[in-house]
Amino acid sequence: MTSLEAAVALPQPVESPLQTAVDAALDQALREQRLVGAVVLVQHRGRSVYRHAAGWADREAQRPMRTDTLFRLASVTKPIVTAAAMALVSQGRLDLDEPVTRWLPAFRPALPDGSVPTITLRHLLSHSAGLGYRFLDTEIDGPHARAGVSDGMDASGITLADNVRRIATVPLQFPPGEGWAYSIGIDVVGAVLEAACGQPLDAIVRDLVCAPLGMSDTAFHAVDPARLAVPYVSDTPAPHVLREGEVVAPFPDTAGIIYSPARALDRSAFPSGGAGMVGVADDVMTLLETLRRGGEPLFDATWVSEMGRIQTGDYGPPDAPGWGFGLGFSVLHDPALTATPEAPGTWRWGGAYGHSWFVDGARELSVVAFTNTLYEGMSGNFVGELRDAVYAGLAKEIAA
Repeated sequence: MTSLEAAVALPQPVESPLQTAVDAALDQALREQRLVGAVVLVQHRGRSVYRHAAGWADREAQRPMRTDTLFRLASVTKPIVTAAAMALVSQGRLDLDEPVTRWLPAFRPALPDGSVPTITLRHLLSHSAGLGYRFLDTEIDGPHARAGVSDGMDASGITLADNVRRIATVPLQFPPGEGWAYSIGIDVVGAVLEAACGQPLDAIVRDLVCAPLGMSDTAFHAVDPARLAVPYVSDTPAPHVLREGEVVAPFPDTAGIIYSPARALDRSAFPSGGAGMVGVADDVMTLLETLRRGGEPLFDATWVSEMGRIQTGDYGPPDAPGWGFGLGFSVLHDPALTATPEAPGTWRWGGAYGHSWFVDGARELSVVAFTNTLYEGMSGNFVGELRDAVYAGLAKEIAA
């Protein structure tokens, strides 16, 4: 047998049931032009079992998606900044239950009756402070717009301190700890971190999270603009390129997010703790797996358990039955209510530019899906299709 014949005769790798199932879900979303491009990573029991980039990072330039493509992270920023806050809590430099006014004396938002309640770091990290978001106001000229608040994704030209001052002028929606509302609270956390450390937020996050974990591609700006994905908006018959200043509402009857794709290239833009980072899927997977395994070297498992504990009682995302909220992400308490194969205690969230992720600790499973298509990649059918494909594929592998 010649060397060529021997090479031809070598057995070809057999695709696993998980690979087959996830490939099918991803291929269908791309074929139906619900997504332009995506990077999907799956880790099971600490081992990479799926890693694939598909579609276009830039459809018009025919630049293929790659696993090292950079994405505007939007709310995927939140668990990263939350991890930085928890690192400071573990060091005794912050306290989850002390009034935020310890670090930000002027941050005293009031209730509609004029009373000024106590807001803690725990309230901010769990979205139970009574704050809101400009994009979730029911009117374009709602209270956040009138106060000039930035959601952290527009080209506002203001500083973080400016924004926090403006946030404090908007009436609280409810007394802290007595409700849940997705909010700009993590941006306020960023200001708390700056006050506690005497450093800019970007340096704090780099030193406490990104550098220790080797997340070298994640920062508050694009470290390599040539690798940055072009963002697209779900449309018919195909997604269109997101325009600078375009307003796109993620939910009905809301004002919508004012987008500035150019913000990712602007090093002078204020560091939004809730929406301002740029990074790659691998870096986020590194953080999620670090937390799933117990948190070292960032902090010990005690603080990971606190992050993954539902902090808000019966309150939680109103559009997600069965889910409550921990510190930095949602936490599943009743799979039956939401018809999901995920185990109780699963962590999950996403990002408005088209991302979703989840960690099922009971099954030692972490999944990161970054797309460049909003909002299909965050809250469209693809999110559930991918989840179901992962669990179906794993079930077949375990049964084999």
